[in-house]
Amino acid sequence: MPAIVLIGAQWGDEGKGKATDLLGPRVDYVVKFNGGNNAGHTVVVGDEKYALHLLPSGILTPGVTPIIANGVVVDIEVLFDELTALSSRGVDVSKLRISANAHVITQYHRTLDKVTERFLGKRQIGTTGRGIGPAYADKINRVGIRMQDLFDENILRQKVEGALDQKNHLLLKIYNRRAIGVDEIVDDLLSYADRLRPMVTDTALLLHQALDAGDTVLFEGGQATMLDVDHGTYPFVTSSNATSGGAVTGSGIAPNRIDRVIAVVKAYTTRVGAGPFPTELFDESGEFLRAKGFEFGTTTGRPRRCGWYDAPIARFTARINGVTDFVLTKLDVLTGLETIPVCVAYDVDGERFDELPVNQSDFHHATPIYEEFPGWSEDITGARTFDDLPKAAQDYVLAIEAMSGARISAIGVGPGRDAIVVRHDLLD
Repeated sequence: MPAIVLIGAQWGDEGKGKATDLLGPRVDYVVKFNGGNNAGHTVVVGDEKYALHLLPSGILTPGVTPIIANGVVVDIEVLFDELTALSSRGVDVSKLRISANAHVITQYHRTLDKVTERFLGKRQIGTTGRGIGPAYADKINRVGIRMQDLFDENILRQKVEGALDQKNHLLLKIYNRRAIGVDEIVDDLLSYADRLRPMVTDTALLLHQALDAGDTVLFEGGQATMLDVDHGTYPFVTSSNATSGGAVTGSGIAPNRIDRVIAVVKAYTTRVGAGPFPTELFDESGEFLRAKGFEFGTTTGRPRRCGWYDAPIARFTARINGVTDFVLTKLDVLTGLETIPVCVAYDVDGERFDELPVNQSDFHHATPIYEEFPGWSEDITGARTFDDLPKAAQDYVLAIEAMSGARISAIGVGPGRDAIVVRHDLLD
C-alpha cells in the first residue's frame, strides 16, 4: 500500500483539507510534516465546518491515526485548545501521536516574531506572528526545545536558560521590551508534560512499521510550494520545506517509500502576505474572486490577494515535487464569468519567460501573458462526473491540465464534502 504526499501547488489556501478528507476513508495514517499553527485547513463535514490550524485534517476521519511529525513546530497551548474544541464536538482525538523530536514554540518565540516584524517596517515579510520562524531559527541554531525535553526538567531548564541568554539581550537592548524569566517559561511548559506524555513517541518508527504492515500513509504538507523556504518566493516564504521533499526530512521516512505526490491547486490563484504575485488583480475581478470564493485566511482572517490561474507556477510545482496528480479546487467560483484569463507565460522587460524566472527580481517585475477562455453561467455545484460539467468548464479544465505538467484527477465544485468530480483514482 502507498505512501502519499499531499502538498499545495501555489501559495497556500488551495483546499488541501478537502483533498485529505477525500482520501481519508482509504487512509490509515495522516501525517503533518512541516509548519505550525500559521496556516489553516477548513474542512466541511455535512453541516459542520471545522477550522484546523495545527492538527492534521485526517483527525476528522474515524479510524485514522493522526501524526504530528518531527518537522512541525508545536505551540502546545494551541494544540490543546484545538483538541478540546474537537472533543467538545464529538471528534475522537485519542489516537493523535506527536514526534518526540518535534520542536516547541514558546512564549519568547511569539514575542520575538511580533516585535521583529514590526521592527522591519516596510520590509515586513507578512508573518502571522505566531512564533513559527523564531522556533525554526532556534532549531537550526541548535538551541531549540523539543517535545522530549518536557519530560526532563533539568534538561529543559538548561535549554531555556541557554536560549534566553541571547534573546533577553535582544528584547531589552534592541526592542526595548522586558526580559523573560526562565521560571516563567519552564513552569508553563512543564504544566503540559503529563497530558502530552501518552501522545509523544518515536513517530518515524511508527510510520515505518505502518508502511511495512501495508497501511496507507498520507503526508499532509502545510502552506505550499511557493512558500517553501528553499524553492518559494524567498524571502516571502514560510520557514520550512512545504514541498514533497519535506515529507522525507519532516517525518523520517525514506524517499523510496513515497508512491504518489498529489498537489492541490485552485482554479485561480491567491496569496496572503507580502511578496511577488504576477497575476494579482486590483479590480472588480479580484473582488469577485475574493467575495465568491470567501478568500479570507482560516488562521488570521486576513483578506487574500486574488489573481488568475498561473500555469508556469503549476508546471514549476509539478517539476519540483514530482507531482503525479493535481486536485483542482474551487472551479465553481469561476461560474458567472464571461471570459476567464489564464497566465501562460511572463513578459519581463520585453523578454518572454515560459517558466519561472530564476532571478527573483525578474519574477517580481513579471507581467503575465494571458490566454482567455470562455466562461459558463450554469450552476456546477451538483456535478459529480466530468460529463456533468458545462462544455466551457470542461474545456477550461482540459486546457489548464495540458499546461500544468500532470493530470487533473479530481475537481472541487463546491464547499461540501461530496462536492467533487473524480476523473482518476488518486490511489491508482
